[in-house]
Amino acid sequence: MTHAYALHRPPPPAGHWHWSHGLALACVSLLLLTVSGALAQRAAPERAISVMASSVAPVYVVPVQGAISPASASFAVRSIERARKQGAQLIVLEMDTPGGLDKSMRDIIQAILASAVPVATYVYPGGARAASAGTYILYASHVAAMAPGTNLGAASPVAIGIGGPRPEAAPAPASAPASAPAGEDTMTRKQMHDASAYIRGLAQLRHRNAEWGERAVREAVSLSADEAVAQKVADLVAPDLPALLRQLDGRQVEAAGATRTLHTAGAPIVTLEPDWRSRLLAVITDPSVALILMMIGIYGLIFEFSTPGMVIPGIAGAICLLLGLFALQMLPINYAGLALIAFGVGCMVAEVFLPTFGAVGVGGIIAFAFGAVMLIDTDVPGFGVPLSLIAALSGISAVFLFGMSALLLRARRRPVVSGADTLVGSVGVVVTDTETDPTDPTDSWAMVRGEQWRIRSNRPLARGDAVRVTGRHGLVLDVTSIHDA
Repeated sequence: MTHAYALHRPPPPAGHWHWSHGLALACVSLLLLTVSGALAQRAAPERAISVMASSVAPVYVVPVQGAISPASASFAVRSIERARKQGAQLIVLEMDTPGGLDKSMRDIIQAILASAVPVATYVYPGGARAASAGTYILYASHVAAMAPGTNLGAASPVAIGIGGPRPEAAPAPASAPASAPAGEDTMTRKQMHDASAYIRGLAQLRHRNAEWGERAVREAVSLSADEAVAQKVADLVAPDLPALLRQLDGRQVEAAGATRTLHTAGAPIVTLEPDWRSRLLAVITDPSVALILMMIGIYGLIFEFSTPGMVIPGIAGAICLLLGLFALQMLPINYAGLALIAFGVGCMVAEVFLPTFGAVGVGGIIAFAFGAVMLIDTDVPGFGVPLSLIAALSGISAVFLFGMSALLLRARRRPVVSGADTLVGSVGVVVTDTETDPTDPTDSWAMVRGEQWRIRSNRPLARGDAVRVTGRHGLVLDVTSIHDA
């Protein structure tokens, strides 16, 4: 069973050589822009905020902003391990998230549960939230803290799959328990029970309010910071990080089977920022970017195979395709959608090389559009592919398809200007005296287009005679005197 978590909110309202090199350079430029966008805002990997005596272990702060994605999970897990290796006494996850993917959330929770260094989840700044997946992470942490004006909750699982109207459910029997909403299908109940058991187990582990955690899953309820402390969901409210560390000073926390006493008042603070790898991963795992990279890669390879020797489209296409596939394998994708995209691209490639008058190409574009709509298999906010992008990619595919077809058709209509087929009708000069010999009618030679060919004629020819080629049989040319022609 696969499912994701998201905040419950209403949906929003409704010359050939020059041309080919230009396309190749455009592919490379777009690839470079994608990578540079990930690196342009790179911050220093560490930022020391305060410095104290070396005898006090530092506190490491790890910002977790935005949707819980493969990139944010990778950054959080690596940061927890890094803080442990560098002797941190406490790790603070500064969180502001609307939710995210189930697998990414579980990766972070597993790292927290296995950490020998206590982890405090701090919902900060004011106005931030730990919704959906963030609620589970807060429940799993050794310390749960919130800033004034923040909230958490709405932790119901969002089913992964193509959305659509559900069939009307039958009314629940009078004997049904209150916790089981009427009309739930089997898959929804399985997801709900799994999520409820998960948050209940975390609550029991950290001695938090398990009953409210289950309500957050089943009824999508939320709490403010003060309400969370009053209901024993969060441990404390602190307006900023220094205030949080003062309140935690002297607190005993159990982590990995050992009890630790925190000495956080005035402790040095080290904030970890995402490095270039995390930023690049965050860019390419955006479903829209992953789809664009995949399409650039496919078209680059198509262009390389149709015009061998250009190299640049092939290299750029291979890099983009590998990056796109790497990103897609980290995302919850619908394999039927991916198959439709592959089928559509195959049809468009066939249209370039087969005289189908556009039928196969149009079918390929339609298959690609449907596949792109179905590709990302979740309703979690921030993980969909916009319809405007799908329409743009379909339009670009149509332009590319019919542009390539027009170029190939024009090339086929050009007269042949090289090769053996152009010898017929050419004029040459006999270089040997010939006599028609019935036993060897080809024992004579002529110079045609700068090459010496064995010739065959129906009458004797003298050295220096001008002849015209009338046919070709392997390496022998049929000729006749130009005067006879």
